[in-house]
Amino acid sequence: MSEIFFIRHAETDMAGTFCGHSDPDLNERGQSQVCALIDRLRGEDIGAVYTSDLRRAHTTARAISKSSAVNCIVRPALREINFGRWEGLAWNEIEQQDDEYARRWIVEHPNLTPPGGESILDFEQRVLNEVEFLSAQTKTYNIAIVTHAGVLRTVLCAFGGWSTKDAWKQTKSYCSVFRYTVAALPSNQFVEVFP
Repeated sequence: MSEIFFIRHAETDMAGTFCGHSDPDLNERGQSQVCALIDRLRGEDIGAVYTSDLRRAHTTARAISKSSAVNCIVRPALREINFGRWEGLAWNEIEQQDDEYARRWIVEHPNLTPPGGESILDFEQRVLNEVEFLSAQTKTYNIAIVTHAGVLRTVLCAFGGWSTKDAWKQTKSYCSVFRYTVAALPSNQFVEVFP
């Protein structure tokens, strides 16, 4: 059986903000996290690396592909959700701009879309379609997928049966890695977590 390594990108200077389709590169701490990630993955048999096209994921993925001497393949469907006009803002800034809508969003989430952003249902469908497609690429070798926290949370809940709360907790760390054994999605479980 083949495996997928789901990996969250390393840190950027936008940590603590709504960073969806925003496109910052890694900061200095993120560069150090990538080095530690490469050490953790050393010895894993990875045949290809797939990545979001956003720089924070792509930079992380290129380092893994270089270390493993495999191709790095860009897949825009692995992008984080688009937060629209909330991109780059911290929650307190969102509340200052429109406190009423912010309160509604908390109550109605996931059914209320950020202003000008992507609906959670559209986002989740995009992610699940992409993961099902990529799982078919693992017939002969293991793959790594470098992506974003929101994508990982969707995957952990849909394919791993995790609660939303547990998925949020486990994806807080940059460069977190989740190993998934592929047979017939969605029946398998995640078998190992590297925080």
